[in-house]
Amino acid sequence: MQTLDEMLSRHLLTPSQHAEIGGWIARARTPEAILQMPAPLWRTLALASVLMNVDADLTQPPPSWSAGP
Repeated sequence: MQTLDEMLSRHLLTPSQHAEIGGWIARARTPEAILQMPAPLWRTLALASVLMNVDADLTQPPPSWSAGP
């Protein structure tokens, strides 16, 4: 929900879209159920994700926490 909240704060989602998408995700019990989200909501979420560059964050390699050289 944090990402959805950020999309709303950046005006990438309307309050109505935020509520609809958030409600759908909250009711979905499985990833498969989330994938059943209506197409207009998926398009809105996908566009907001692209504008926020969410995929780049998800494809970053994990940070190295080793202290040695």
